[in-house]
Amino acid sequence: LQVDLWQPSSPFHIVEGAVADVRVPQNATRSLLPFLQQANIQYTILISDLQQAIENQTAGRSHRSRRSLPGYNYEVYHSLEEIEDWMHYLNRTYSDLVHMFSVGKSYEGRPLYVLKLGKRSRPYKKAVWIDCGIHAREWIGPAFCQWFVKEALQTYQTDPDMRKMLTQLYFYIMPVFNVDGYHFSWTNDRFWRKTRSKNMRFHCHGVDANRNWKVKWCDEGASLHPCDDTYCGPFPESEPEVKAVAHFLRKHRKQIKAYLSFHAYAQMLLYPYSYKYATIPNFNCVESAAYNAVNALQSAYGVRYRYGPASSTLYVSSGSSMDWAYKNGIPYAFAFELRDTGHFGFLLPEMLIKPTCTETMLAVKNITLHLLKKCH
Repeated sequence: LQVDLWQPSSPFHIVEGAVADVRVPQNATRSLLPFLQQANIQYTILISDLQQAIENQTAGRSHRSRRSLPGYNYEVYHSLEEIEDWMHYLNRTYSDLVHMFSVGKSYEGRPLYVLKLGKRSRPYKKAVWIDCGIHAREWIGPAFCQWFVKEALQTYQTDPDMRKMLTQLYFYIMPVFNVDGYHFSWTNDRFWRKTRSKNMRFHCHGVDANRNWKVKWCDEGASLHPCDDTYCGPFPESEPEVKAVAHFLRKHRKQIKAYLSFHAYAQMLLYPYSYKYATIPNFNCVESAAYNAVNALQSAYGVRYRYGPASSTLYVSSGSSMDWAYKNGIPYAFAFELRDTGHFGFLLPEMLIKPTCTETMLAVKNITLHLLKKCH
């Protein structure tokens, strides 16, 4: 019986008393449910018709005015093509605040675009790196990255905090890290997670781009089997996407003071370590930043995020981008797990994009302003 594990990402993390979210093909429910009853495992059906839910989310796509960029709708999900058009448009329209460039090419040859956001106020400025969409099916990630850019550009004149952030810092924003996978999640398989590189021996595609970094690579919480969702790849940085971003971060490690990566779903704010149960050296500064960020986030709609070291708050996983960033000298490294906690899972409805992004924005601003104050 094949099931697609949504939460946790690997069967190794399933423990007694914990909740697991699985997706099963329609014909498999007949055998699964009696099995769960027999084993005395309680279950709830959260989405009874997944196909319908997917269609609801992407209905009327073709009728959307995709080309009118001044009226770009930030409260719907956008295809890779739409996001890239939007980036080009901002690059042309806001040349004083936005600079678009590519850090490399994906496995399938797509450019890996990054937006550099900020006032060119002085030659050297500290920077914050933000990436979204490492995992293809987590669509709320790229939606947040776009929301962040929109907020920065729209409130820069009126909000003193935003002005301070864009004057004193640069933001490197990568709206879609895993471009091939994201495109594939729009065209072929809505629940695709990995990259799209080919494996010759197993006829399976893709590597988990968040298990492919050179930090305790392919240890606990990652799989050596190419067909698994958490496959770590044949070697660290085997994926051109990971290699390109790692190269960029290494080159700018003196400048970049914070690394923020956006995932879904679990409603958590995580910091290192992921790969072991241990306390990071600058724990007090990072912990207080997380505590304040979670409180700021909650102030919008009362949504409570759990926060803490990834290993004990979520589960142990090796080869993650957050651990790698921290190990490479970026003192503030965070991974957000955005809404929700499983009711919609990866199919977060478009009507929840705005509240999710609004509250997350408060957390990100909070972390950024914390960064500008010295923490000892």
